[in-house]
Amino acid sequence: MTDALVLGGTGWLSGRIAERWADAGAAVTCLARGGRDAPYGTTLVVADRDDPDAYDEVRRRDWDAIVDVSSNPDHVGAAVAALGERTRHWTYISSASVYAADDVPGDDETADLLTPAGPAEDEDYGRAKVRAEASVRSALGFRAAIVRPGLIVGPGDPTDRFGYWVGRFALAGADDVLVPDTAERGAQVIDVDDLAEFVQSVGRERWTGVVNAVGDPLTLDRLFAEARELARHTGLLVAANDDWLQRHEVAYWMGPRSLPLWLPADMRGFWTRSNSTYRLLGGRLRPLRETLDRTLADERERGLERGRRAGLTRADELALLSLLGRPRAV
Repeated sequence: MTDALVLGGTGWLSGRIAERWADAGAAVTCLARGGRDAPYGTTLVVADRDDPDAYDEVRRRDWDAIVDVSSNPDHVGAAVAALGERTRHWTYISSASVYAADDVPGDDETADLLTPAGPAEDEDYGRAKVRAEASVRSALGFRAAIVRPGLIVGPGDPTDRFGYWVGRFALAGADDVLVPDTAERGAQVIDVDDLAEFVQSVGRERWTGVVNAVGDPLTLDRLFAEARELARHTGLLVAANDDWLQRHEVAYWMGPRSLPLWLPADMRGFWTRSNSTYRLLGGRLRPLRETLDRTLADERERGLERGRRAGLTRADELALLSLLGRPRAV
């Protein structure tokens, strides 16, 4: 029987990876703080990765596969030091945010990475992932896979970036929805369950190398059209240009008071990265409509009017629509 260790293992993506290993008949251990239950069919080891003794319980045995999703490079480095010699294969879940340039369409895994942060600089998400990758590569060499996902989407997404749109269209019904200028704008998404399945297969086959785990590029026009159809939205899409949105303090991409997935026009490379290696390795990309349908069901279950980590509140959106000459009652 395969022995698999998932560092984290109780989060959104890590939990699904643990489940896929369990579905494949592996004996799965999850190492996590213990704030959430372990996925079905797995064993939880409670540990704080800030603790220097965090890996004591799991370093006493050998593992067939270890998966780490952490964005904290110090945690990743400590885990590699403690467990690197105790496993046959290591998969590190990095990010497509490690790349230095976002303006070159079609870049693949050989594109330049961000440079490390200097002594006086804050280490952002992308640079933290670069440093974590370096720890894995230097210690594990040809026993490691580096998986770089793009935007991970689907049921349970804690970021609200993807679910915002299909949920907003469902909430608006026959009323208007504010959207960004969609000309030359797009997204590249991967369903969380497709990604989890791929990560498990990489570990099972002990594949080594670097792979962009990203979907096919799609325009925001297509995304909005399919989301509206599923949500049965009959109102209008009211587009505002970048300058107008920024003047009214609407943010790009994610976070409070944002229009999720909206990117500056010069970032075409961010949503058109090559996924050829992922495809060649048999990575699945389910139809966009299926992911939207699953996401909408999840949005309805969690509540269309709930507070969100990303996007405009409906009240803020209506206020902006009113400024554009499209007033609607709350």
